[in-house]
Amino acid sequence: MPNVTIIGTQWGDEGKGKIVDWLSNIADIVVRFQGGNNAGHTIQIKNKIYKLSLLPSGIIRGKLSIIGNGVVLDLWALKKEIENISKFGIKINSSNLNIAENVPLILPIHKKIDEINESFRGSNSIGTTKKGIGPAYEDKVGRRAIRLCDLFYKKGLIKKVDALVGYHNIRLKALKQKKFNSKKIYKELIKISNFILPFSKPVWKIINNAISKNKKILFEGAQGSLLDLDFGTYPFVTSSNTLAGQIFLGSGFGNKYKNYTLGITKAYTTRVGNGPFPTELKNNMGKLLLKNGREFGTVTGRKRRCGWFDAVLVKQSITLNSLNSLAITK
Repeated sequence: MPNVTIIGTQWGDEGKGKIVDWLSNIADIVVRFQGGNNAGHTIQIKNKIYKLSLLPSGIIRGKLSIIGNGVVLDLWALKKEIENISKFGIKINSSNLNIAENVPLILPIHKKIDEINESFRGSNSIGTTKKGIGPAYEDKVGRRAIRLCDLFYKKGLIKKVDALVGYHNIRLKALKQKKFNSKKIYKELIKISNFILPFSKPVWKIINNAISKNKKILFEGAQGSLLDLDFGTYPFVTSSNTLAGQIFLGSGFGNKYKNYTLGITKAYTTRVGNGPFPTELKNNMGKLLLKNGREFGTVTGRKRRCGWFDAVLVKQSITLNSLNSLAITK
């Protein structure tokens, strides 16, 4: 098995989690490299159902799981997810979960801004999950994000939180919205820092050292190709790049190493949120797909829109043959 990147070829929800879970049995490391808790995978093993939104799927199989710097991380959502998965008897600690020290954080203020942005778009709303993903990426690009490594330096942290909150409070005041208190956000970050900081690691170094020792890495994509920020159905897209090329910038994986990209496709296509969907089935067939396919977002709770997709048998044949060739050797 070479290093493999799993990518959805549609708008997400193609069943990537199932394939990642299958391949993780013969991988050493599983890496998330983009997106946030606006995405995720549901994995069923026998009678147990695991719902993951931030944790890489490999955590269930006891593999080293890495959250790369291309992700935007809601610390409180991650803590809750770890607690939920731990109820299944899966122990999660710094030995099997590493988080990039330079990963940008989603703060409570980002969720509020996400809600405001959607309401101001009116009938042109994108249909975001309102979990603060987009605003967090905006702050990253704007060079005012709070990153995981900032939690190590408390004196510098309060200054950075003041600057970020002050920037956004100007707009909140203009919109006659309640302003955020930077001291409160600072205290919340300090409170959760004891829990989260042991997971902080230079994951780019861990990944490339593993490659030099012939370890096999599985890169777990979230969402789908048509939601890519640059090549998707813009502006009805997510806030990160969802294509295979993102693994290099989103994890620090060196581009000199071999990597196999596997695109996952399902027989019909679905999408959540708004945006163009020419093949949407607004009829009994669509209702049938929605019901039998259980097309309700398990992470977001949102209903998916169902549509038709061509070249089904060809795509499925390619995918199955690719999987069989990947699984021959470790």
